[in-house]
Amino acid sequence: MKKFFTISSIDNISEAARQFVANMGSSHVFAFYGEMGAGKTTFIKAICEELGVTDTVTSPTFAIVNEYQVMGDGCWVIDNSNSQHPTANTQHLIYHFDFYRIRRIEEAYDMGYEDYFYNPNAICFIEWPELIEQLLPDDAVRVTITVGPDGSRTVRMSTGGGR
Repeated sequence: MKKFFTISSIDNISEAARQFVANMGSSHVFAFYGEMGAGKTTFIKAICEELGVTDTVTSPTFAIVNEYQVMGDGCWVIDNSNSQHPTANTQHLIYHFDFYRIRRIEEAYDMGYEDYFYNPNAICFIEWPELIEQLLPDDAVRVTITVGPDGSRTVRMSTGGGR
């Protein structure tokens, strides 16, 4: 799977987030690649809002992981428009990671990354996955954000280990 979206300005980030969610499929782990300032945190915030997070979404740079709750019933489902969302009345989790500050892969082991990455009732958004690449599940979706000369962002989603 390869999908591309353009964020021409901050004014249309919600539309890009809507397109992203519509193309999430049944994946649970999304690894975000991009240079510092590319807009990874801002885009993840828009995605979380699109998924129904009502908490304030912030960068987990110092906490390494932030947890957000979404109400649903059962597990994440794919609806007729291929959008992923929780079904009603049960709490589901979104984990937002920022591995920028880790220095050793053992830090991810110590925090119990498996409990997050392999939880079928949670979605993981990971910033700076380069630092824990070998721990990513095989089916993780790689999301690359590049900045154009005009300040626009191109978001590319791909599976299969390639960026």
